[in-house]
Amino acid sequence: MNSGRTARLRLFAAAALFSTGGAAIKACALSGWQVAGLRSLFATLAFLVFVRTARAWPSRGEWAVGCAYAGTLILFVVANKQTTAANTIFLQSTAPLYIMLAAPFLLGERIGRADILFLCVMASGLALFFVDATHESSTAPNPFVGNLLALGSGVCWAATVMGLRWLGKRTSGRAAGGLGAVVAGNTIAFLATLPFAWPLTGGNAVDWTILVYLGVFQIALAYLFVTSAISALTAFEVSVILLVEPVLNPMWAWIIHGEQPGAWALAGGAILVGATTTKSLLDVRAKPF
Repeated sequence: MNSGRTARLRLFAAAALFSTGGAAIKACALSGWQVAGLRSLFATLAFLVFVRTARAWPSRGEWAVGCAYAGTLILFVVANKQTTAANTIFLQSTAPLYIMLAAPFLLGERIGRADILFLCVMASGLALFFVDATHESSTAPNPFVGNLLALGSGVCWAATVMGLRWLGKRTSGRAAGGLGAVVAGNTIAFLATLPFAWPLTGGNAVDWTILVYLGVFQIALAYLFVTSAISALTAFEVSVILLVEPVLNPMWAWIIHGEQPGAWALAGGAILVGATTTKSLLDVRAKPF
């Protein structure tokens, strides 16, 4: 099997693992704060046990980026407890919108006319989610608040991506791959949620199994798959394959919980995914060979 095919399989496996997060979080009976903290604790332990380079103390830059990543992790979990899995992942996927708005100021990256059109399309897709904000259900008891939290997760993820770009331009090795920031972020997420999650009581064997799965497989293993595959593929391939996550995420929630996102939310998600795919393709074609 050639390296390109192996890399694609690893990246697809990572996207599939990422996509199970919403359904698994909803299946755990513990509170959102408890799930967020313990998921990150198990992820941190998995990195420390299985990845030797993860044991090095993070740099100040990695701790800074880790703060943004911790916000992503916490808000994603808490949002999933309040709104649908589809809304959570699609709204987190608005990160490119915030990156494009902030990149000229923080990274010195220019915005072209095509980028402005992309921003408008993304904004229109984003607006559709709040049309369904009043549709409550057993798995989405407070959709409006959950949608806001998911938006916050998207903002934090945008800050994380820009932070990783910043680290990659200034460092090499572990820091360039973002491992230190990922470990730092999970550590911060665990510590930050403790005051709201304590005491860590309740939950049965199934709940704790879900937490271990979320930390070890849905975060740690998926991350390792991404980092081992990304160097062998083009940026367009990576971005498109990772879009498997927002496509599969609502499907798992529907199969396991019978959760059905609203039609407007699905339309908004389709716009976001389609716009991101188109933008990635246009960016690749615009690059000189």
